[in-house]
Amino acid sequence: MILLRHGQTLWNLHFGQTRIDPGLPDPGLTAEGRRQAKSAAEALAERGISLLFASPYRRTLETASVLAERLGVPIAVEPLLRERAGFSCDIGTRAGMLARAWPALDFSALDERWWCELGETDEDVLARARAFRAAIAERADRDSICAVTHWGVVRALTGETVDNGAIREHDPSGPLPVAAAAC
Repeated sequence: MILLRHGQTLWNLHFGQTRIDPGLPDPGLTAEGRRQAKSAAEALAERGISLLFASPYRRTLETASVLAERLGVPIAVEPLLRERAGFSCDIGTRAGMLARAWPALDFSALDERWWCELGETDEDVLARARAFRAAIAERADRDSICAVTHWGVVRALTGETVDNGAIREHDPSGPLPVAAAAC
């Protein structure tokens, strides 16, 4: 499967410059974030992607929507792919509001308040990432799946810290890298 970190948000921009949480819950993409999503869509255009999974945050849904439009593939909303709840940007948007913003997507499996309290541990993120990974490993189409997710999930699965818009290959049936297991 392919892992894609969402495009840049205003939160990422501010935090990257100051290392201070700007207090922006569930931000959408900046113009640069939209450019990163378009670039990722072009990079993945010839990869045979047949399904996108996306975390329920606005930034991942916006990124996935750009990919879905370019690639002509559906989006499945997957809460296991959500970010580690550590900052204001990890406070989500209620499922009903997301359903109104993205009426073509199915949010029915989400609780209205689907995100967890801030302070989630690395072990919690690793457990969620492993659960998603195990489900994908069972699928015959795993090589044509792209998961649009977050820094924490990519780190949990690969051991790497990646920039916004970064694409990483991940074998869900292979061993986890040692660094990922230690997250």
